[in-house]
Amino acid sequence: MRLALYEPDIPPNVGTMLRLSACLGVAVDIIEPCGFPLDDRRLRRAGMDYLDHVLLTRHASFAAFLEAHGCAEPPGRLVLLTTQGDLDYRAFRFAPSDCLMVGRESAGAPPAVHEAAFARLRIPMRAGLRSLNVALACAIVLSEALRQTNGFPGDDA
Repeated sequence: MRLALYEPDIPPNVGTMLRLSACLGVAVDIIEPCGFPLDDRRLRRAGMDYLDHVLLTRHASFAAFLEAHGCAEPPGRLVLLTTQGDLDYRAFRFAPSDCLMVGRESAGAPPAVHEAAFARLRIPMRAGLRSLNVALACAIVLSEALRQTNGFPGDDA
């Protein structure tokens, strides 16, 4: 299981997702450009001392990310978390090699990312509300993915 952040633009959210990934043993891909320098103090403050425990790979572009991981083809399926998703995340059958991706906080993911995704998942919410914080959405769906695949640290895989 991997977590991919598409052109993130809010340092504390990235720090929170990196900390989550460190605690759960999930590798992270950051697809650049970011909306801030990756050494931003706000990212460090949110990630605390957990950042040294994250397997982090940076990619210069979405094309470079796909080339490096082949996430658009099995066995590493690209699973996009999006408010425009056509499938409730609870109905999706995750695989241990899935790559969960979140879009930019300010703009989501562009059409090219939507087209490359194996699945586009949404989190059900109350009518009239726009979206969850990207780090919270990531935690919700990643938790379900790890539960389904026995991927939590200490699980018998």
